[in-house]
Amino acid sequence: MTTEPTITPALQLLNQPQWRIIDQSSLGGSFHALQSFAMDDTLCTSVGKGESGAVCRTWVHKDTIVLGIQDTRLPFLQQGIDYLNSQGYEVIVRNSGGLAVVLDEGILNISLVFPEGEKAIDINRGYDAMWELTKHMFRDMPQIIEAKEIVGSYCPGSYDLSIGDKKFAGISQRRIRGGVAVQIYLCVDGSGSERAALIGEFYKRALQNEQTKFAFPTITPDVMASLTELTGHSLSVQDVMLRLLTSLKETSGHIFANTLQGNELDLYEHYYQRIVERNEKVLGN
Repeated sequence: MTTEPTITPALQLLNQPQWRIIDQSSLGGSFHALQSFAMDDTLCTSVGKGESGAVCRTWVHKDTIVLGIQDTRLPFLQQGIDYLNSQGYEVIVRNSGGLAVVLDEGILNISLVFPEGEKAIDINRGYDAMWELTKHMFRDMPQIIEAKEIVGSYCPGSYDLSIGDKKFAGISQRRIRGGVAVQIYLCVDGSGSERAALIGEFYKRALQNEQTKFAFPTITPDVMASLTELTGHSLSVQDVMLRLLTSLKETSGHIFANTLQGNELDLYEHYYQRIVERNEKVLGN
C-alpha cells in the first residue's frame, strides 16, 4: 500500500494550472548572461501584472562569473576580475543580492516565476518549492537532498542544496511588482571543487587579507561537487532538462513551450538596457 505525499504549501505552489516553458538552455555562446537577468525581470513583471501565467525558464551560459552587488565592494576587485579573465571567464554583475557564482556549460539554471496574487508568497515557501521540485526530479536516486547552509561553499545560504554535506546547487529569489522569480543553479557535471577553487582564488586576489565590513566567504573547494560526482550517474544538462519537464508535468498536468510575447518584448529591451548600463557603471566596460 502506497501513501500519498502530503500536499505542502510548497507543492501547492508548484501545482499551477499550467507551466509556460521558455527553454534557453541550448542557445550557446550567442546568449549572454546579462540577457538572462533581463529575461527574468521581464517575466517577473509580466507574471506579476497577470499578463502571463507561471513560467519556467531554463538557461545555460558559457564560462561566466556572476558577481553580486556586495562583491563589487571588494577592495581589490579589479585584480580579482583580471584573474578570472585570465582563466577564460567573462565577469558580470547581477541586479540582485548574493555573491559570486560560476556559470558554464555543465551548470543548468532554472527560474520559476510565480504570480503572488492576493496572498503574498512567503519567502521560505518560494525556496521550499524549488527544493521540492529538485527532490522530485531526482526521486529515483537513493541520495538524500538536504537544504542547509554549506560553510566554505561559494555564495552560501540557508537553502544550499547538498548531498552528503557537499553542495551542488544554490537558490535565490527576486521579486518585482507582484511577480516572484525563484532561481537555482544546478551543477550537473564537471568538477564542483574546481569551480569553488576558482572563486576562492578570486576572493584571495580581490581581498588581499584586507579587513572589510562585510565577511566574504573563505572557500573550501572540497565541500562542493556536481550531481554527476555525487550520484555516480553520468548526467548531462539535457538529462536534467527532461527530468525537470517531466516533474512539472506531473505536478501541474499541463506544460507548453513559448517565447516572449507582445508587451514582454518592450519590457525586455528596457530591463536589458538597464542591466547593461549598471554593468558599464560598476565594471567600466
